[in-house]
Amino acid sequence: MTDLVAKFDDYNDIVESRVLSIPAELAGDRLDAALAALITDQSRSRLSQWIKDGHVRVDGLTVTVPKTRVIIGQQIEVDEQLSQEELAFAPEDLDIPIVYQDDHILVVDKPAGMVTHPGSGNWSGTLLNGLLFHVPALRFVPRAGIVHRLDKDTSGLLVVAKTVAAQLDLIRQLQARTVKRHYRAIACGDVAGDITVNQPIGRDPRNRIKMAVLSHGGKPAITHVRPLERFEHHTLVECRLETGRTHQIRVHMAHIGCPLAADPVYGNPRLPATPEVRSALADFGRQALHAARLALIHPDSKKLMGWRSRIPDDMQELIAVLRDGTLVDDDDDWDEEDDELNGWEVVYTKD
Repeated sequence: MTDLVAKFDDYNDIVESRVLSIPAELAGDRLDAALAALITDQSRSRLSQWIKDGHVRVDGLTVTVPKTRVIIGQQIEVDEQLSQEELAFAPEDLDIPIVYQDDHILVVDKPAGMVTHPGSGNWSGTLLNGLLFHVPALRFVPRAGIVHRLDKDTSGLLVVAKTVAAQLDLIRQLQARTVKRHYRAIACGDVAGDITVNQPIGRDPRNRIKMAVLSHGGKPAITHVRPLERFEHHTLVECRLETGRTHQIRVHMAHIGCPLAADPVYGNPRLPATPEVRSALADFGRQALHAARLALIHPDSKKLMGWRSRIPDDMQELIAVLRDGTLVDDDDDWDEEDDELNGWEVVYTKD
C-alpha cells in the first residue's frame, strides 16, 4: 500500500510524500529497484537520483545509497521532487508588457532577451512564468495559452489565449494563415526590391542547434520581404510571414545573402560595414528583428483586430547610426496606402 501525504515545498506548490511498505516479493532487492517496482509512474534513474539527493528514508533514517538492500516490512518514505520541466511552470513576478487583454486573449509586447517558453538552459524567467503570475488562470490552458513564439532576442508582439477555446481558434487561424505578422528588420546588403522567399526549412543536418533551407525533408516556409530604407551596406526591411517556422526570417534572409544585422547564429560579420556601423553592431547584442504588427480575427467576437508596436530604442539607435547619426522616430513611418491592417481595429502600443 502507498499513502500520499501532501507537503508544501519552497515553490508554494504541493508535492507528494509517498509512504510504502516493502512486500515479501521485493525483500533483498536494491532500494532503487524496489522503488521502481512500487512507484511505476517514475523512472528508476529518477528514483535513484532522489535517493542520492537524500529524499528517501528507510524506517525513518535517510538513505543515500541506491544499492542498499531492503527487507520485508520496512517503511519507505519518498519525498517526490518536481523535475526541471515541472518547476519551469512556476509563476514568477516578471515585468510583462501586456498591451491588450480581454476575457479571451491578451497581447504582449515582448522585450528582447526574454525567452518565450521554458526549455533547455532556460527553466525560469520566461514569458510563460510571468504570464502565470499575472494571469493565474492560464495554468488551466496548455502551454499557458502560448500559441506562437518569438526568439529570445527578437522583440515585439505576441498573442496569448486565455481559454482553451480561444487557443484552439488561434491555432486554427495560424494554420489557415489568417494571422498577420509583420516584422521590421535590418538586413545586411542591398535588398533591391520586393522578394518572396518560398523555401522549406528544417533542422540543419550539419548543426542540430540551427535551422536551414533544405532541398529535401523541410517544412514549407514563405516569407515576403519589402525594402523600406536603404543605407550604405544595409537595408531596413519589412518581413511578412505566411508560415511560422523556427527562425524562419533569420534563415530565409541568410539564404538570400542578406542575413539580419548582428545575428549571432545566421549572420556574417565579414560583410561590408563602415567602422561606425561595425562598432554599433558589436554593441547591439542581438539580431535586429522586431515583431511590429500583429492582426487576427478575435476568437470570440470575430472582429478583425490588429496591433502595432514601435521599433524599440536599441534598434532605433542602430538605425540612427546607419543614417549617419540621424535619429528619426519610426512611429509615422507606416505606409498606410499599402497597409494590410486597413479596415481593422488597430491598437497602437506606443507610450
